[in-house]
Amino acid sequence: MAQPQHNFHLSLERRWVAPAYGGGILFVIALCFFGAATNTMAGWLYVLSGTILAILCLGAILPVRALRQLEIWRSPTAPVSVGEVLSLHLTLTNDSKNAKTLIAVTDQISSGLGAPRRTVLETLLPQESLDWVYELDAQKRGVFQWEGVELRTANPLGLFWCRRQRPVPGRVVVYPQIFPLSSCPIIDHIGSEDSTKFQSENLYQNATEGMTKAIRNYRMGDPMRLIHWRSSARFGEFKVRELEITTGGEELIICLDHHFAWEADSFEQAASAAASLYFYARRSQLNVKFWTAQSGLLNSRATILEALARINPEPLGENTSLSRPEGSLLWLTQNPQTLLELNPGNRWLFFQGAPEQTVTGGHCPGLIINPIDPLPQQLQRQSDRLLS
Repeated sequence: MAQPQHNFHLSLERRWVAPAYGGGILFVIALCFFGAATNTMAGWLYVLSGTILAILCLGAILPVRALRQLEIWRSPTAPVSVGEVLSLHLTLTNDSKNAKTLIAVTDQISSGLGAPRRTVLETLLPQESLDWVYELDAQKRGVFQWEGVELRTANPLGLFWCRRQRPVPGRVVVYPQIFPLSSCPIIDHIGSEDSTKFQSENLYQNATEGMTKAIRNYRMGDPMRLIHWRSSARFGEFKVRELEITTGGEELIICLDHHFAWEADSFEQAASAAASLYFYARRSQLNVKFWTAQSGLLNSRATILEALARINPEPLGENTSLSRPEGSLLWLTQNPQTLLELNPGNRWLFFQGAPEQTVTGGHCPGLIINPIDPLPQQLQRQSDRLLS
């Protein structure tokens, strides 16, 4: 019974006003005075009951007026990765000629970001603005949207509550966690073996040694094969080459296979691995792209990261194309059957559902990622973990 009453009270607040506890008591007292006045015909009881009812009318009208002419704007929120801190910024402006006091402001954020955030506007003078900034811990990957902000007050008499929704849409993009890899054998070995795409080891050496665009300081995550040893010896610190063309002309397409029932934790690992490998491949001067059956081939950093934030495992749809792109693929999957369909020269990462699960990668090299060891450690393991 309590839940229907609560819903009715909430509906009253949003549509008009709902009585507070004090307002309800005062209304009962007014009725009692009116009943006594009817029985005794005492004029002062009529005056007293009428005065109380007038106060109640004012208490119902003033909260509605208090929420008018209060404008709210939301500043765009910069995307973050899982584990980072989100900063949300709203600006409240009083456009009326009267001060606004004691108004509760609740940002109805998406449930994926946590519980709604609330602040109390104690006093906002006419034509004055107030910045409300609060922070959230980004704990879940995704694209989160919500409708707006809720205002609630019983000011000035505290007899009736009034609640109004303001359309201030919010949108937050949380990328998967991105690990700064210092090495990654499954990418570092690209171009080191003969393939139909790359004609010989000499072409690889020319592209990595003869097409230098500039020399810069070493940054964490730069591959050791790009270090310029002469400049490093001259300056006493590591220097690396920036190449005029991509390393050996290689193109790498990171493919995330998502059309089957992934385990939830494994899929989050795969999304994080895809993002980390993408940034590592870019630092390695590879021409890296990203592909899923849903999004197609993407090569823009922003669109790739948003696709990784948005993507979830899903059943195979009738209108979804599963034709894989042509090129050197790095295939991320939890479906062992797809590994047998890869062409020579492709690579794979298989995410185990259980530590004892085994997989055969056919004729393509790859890595098995188990659910126990830290993901960055597994991606950076040396070539003895590179299976073929």
